Amino acid sequence: MLKNLFKKKEANSDLMAPLTGKVIPLEQVPDQVFSQKMMGDGVAIEPTGKQVVSPVDGEVVDVFKTKHAISLKTDGGAEILVHMGLETVELDGKGFDMQVENGQKVKKGDPLATFDIDTVAAEGYKTVTPIILLNGEDFAVSNVASEQDVAAGEGVLFHVEKK
Repeated sequence: MLKNLFKKKEANSDLMAPLTGKVIPLEQVPDQVFSQKMMGDGVAIEPTGKQVVSPVDGEVVDVFKTKHAISLKTDGGAEILVHMGLETVELDGKGFDMQVENGQKVKKGDPLATFDIDTVAAEGYKTVTPIILLNGEDFAVSNVASEQDVAAGEGVLFHVEKK
C-alpha cells in the first residue's frame, strides 16, 4: 500500500488527439511560429469536431484569457499547448467555451473546451490546431502520427519521453 504512495510518476506518455479531425505535420501549418517549431515540436489537427478533450493525464496550467489556447502539464512533467486555430487570440474568446480552469486535474479524454470551428472560420481565421510540446529541453517527441484521421481522446498523436 505505501509502495504506491511513493511510486515515481511515469515521465513518458502517449499524447492523445484532443480534437477529431485530420493530423497534419507541424511543418505544414500556415504560421511560421508553429511550422518552424519556434514554440516546440508536435503536430497539428485540422478539426472536424468541436469538442476539445485532454490529450494527457495531468493538470491545467493555463486557460488563456482569450480562451484560444490551453496549456497542460502531464503527471510526468511534460508541458503541452493546445492552440485552437491560428491568430485566434484576436477573437477575444468568441467561438470558445472553456470547461476547465487553471489548476484543475484532468484525465485523458476529459472535456476541456468547445471550439466553434464554424464561427471561427466565418470570422476569417484558420481552425488548424497545433499541439505542441513546450519544454523540449527536458522531453523529446517520437512516433509522431502522420496524415491520418483521428478521433478526440482516441488517436495517439505522439509519444513524449524524458531526455
